[in-house]
Amino acid sequence: MIHRERVADDVYVFQSDVYAEVNAGAVIGPEWAVVIDTLPYPKETLAIREFIEDELGRQVRYVINTHYHADHSWGNCFFPGALVIAHELCRELLQEMAVPALEAAREQDVVFRHSQIVLPHLTLGSGEITLKVDSKTLRIFGLPGHTPDGIGVYIPEDEVLLAGDVWMPIPHIVDGDPSVMRQSLRKLHDLTLENVVQGHGAVILRGEVTSGIEDRIAYLDLIEEIVEKAARAEFPGDYLEEYTVESCGKNRVLLGGVIEEVHQQNLRHLYMEKFDEDPWEYDEDVYY
Repeated sequence: MIHRERVADDVYVFQSDVYAEVNAGAVIGPEWAVVIDTLPYPKETLAIREFIEDELGRQVRYVINTHYHADHSWGNCFFPGALVIAHELCRELLQEMAVPALEAAREQDVVFRHSQIVLPHLTLGSGEITLKVDSKTLRIFGLPGHTPDGIGVYIPEDEVLLAGDVWMPIPHIVDGDPSVMRQSLRKLHDLTLENVVQGHGAVILRGEVTSGIEDRIAYLDLIEEIVEKAARAEFPGDYLEEYTVESCGKNRVLLGGVIEEVHQQNLRHLYMEKFDEDPWEYDEDVYY
């Protein structure tokens, strides 16, 4: 159901086989463990708990949410007794957005019948939280851009960063801000990184880190250029659709095949943010 990978001593990554290659992580201490993000479906998150508690014999004492989105936070409830850590905005957004969203999801899919939203118990704002797990240090700090509440978890002893969705195979800005995302990505140049665990997709290796940062910034620059040109086109929506994810240098099979949809969402969102209108509005007048 989930793919498990060890990226350093006592540091694991768990990837969903069901939804968009989303990742969660865990840092294992001699007596207890920390989970970073949960997975979309209860069975997947429970599989993480089973591995840590039954196979490794550790209790999960902390759960860190890198942001409030369902595929990273709805599994908090399956670690009873754990202290949940997140950004202060994550707590607000979970209460405002996730509670009604989960109620709606329960009505549509019985797999969520036992799920509950567990709000963070400990939050950070503009600073950092440091958590020690035996000889490992977990530095928890803001990495907004994908969402306003985004955080990352850096383990300097292993040079591993669990970046959340600020780092994905393709940036996703529909709930965020491309300028803020650029700032977060550039901040990563200051870290010594052996591995980056993306919010979705394969683990990034040392030789790919610097180029990966610049590649994601270049994509954000490119889609802004495309949107500016679309505004001068007769039919902006048609113009945007011509710029597929492949024409922007990305492989369309990434993220379980949904990367084209993510790309088109980015273009539409950016256009609406810049020009306060739907790029397909005029096309619809013509077609209908």
